Amino acid sequence: MDDGPLIERAKAFVKAIAAHAPWAEIEAYYAPGIMQEEFPNRLLPKGAIRNLDALREASAKGRQVISTQTVEIVRAISSNPCVALEAIWTGTLAVGVGELKSGDQLRFAQFCDFKDGLIWRQRNYDCFDPW
Repeated sequence: MDDGPLIERAKAFVKAIAAHAPWAEIEAYYAPGIMQEEFPNRLLPKGAIRNLDALREASAKGRQVISTQTVEIVRAISSNPCVALEAIWTGTLAVGVGELKSGDQLRFAQFCDFKDGLIWRQRNYDCFDPW
């Protein structure tokens, strides 16, 4: 099976988040039973597991912390139904967050499992070096 459409959908999803797209646009990528796991990082030392409601809440909070952001996708691979993206995220913080400074470049990897073209499981490795 051609995994190209899934890769393009995952890229479009990440770009929508970076563009601060309206929540309705971002939510359209998610299956109703979405489960997102964010592995521990400097912003969330204990990590997080979120359902759709918790993702909506985290998105609203994130919009208050990050004023602008861009994403450069470095690599994208797929083994249907999973897409793995490695990207460099550059964000400008609206408020100070620990040791992170405005404009820091941060690399992340994201894995999305698709079902019927929607993300039903998402895992984020936010690699805020040094750890």
